[in-house]
Amino acid sequence: MPIPRAPAVDLPDADRLTLQRLGHAASTPQALAFRCRLILRAAQDDCPTNGRVADELGCDRHTVATWRRRFLAHGLAGLQDRPRPGRPLGFSPRATRRRPRPGFRTPRRR
Repeated sequence: MPIPRAPAVDLPDADRLTLQRLGHAASTPQALAFRCRLILRAAQDDCPTNGRVADELGCDRHTVATWRRRFLAHGLAGLQDRPRPGRPLGFSPRATRRRPRPGFRTPRRR
């Protein structure tokens, strides 16, 4: 039975440059930087399979297939995280820090 081929990724120079910048920027979230490196590797001239890219980057071939498919369908926007299900957070992390209440004294230890 033949092995199915992964769709080829053809990158215009502008997209390639954007992916390279995002993949190497210190301020880019690590998940997005990884996805950029993944797409850059998948777009190289040797047309690597999902398994080969996965072996080189240390992930699963299904991960490579997912991000390759999303990039081909949606472009650079496809590499962003999708909204998660569930209720959005109703508090800010800053407000959850414990602060001593005015007039409240902690008991002394003996």
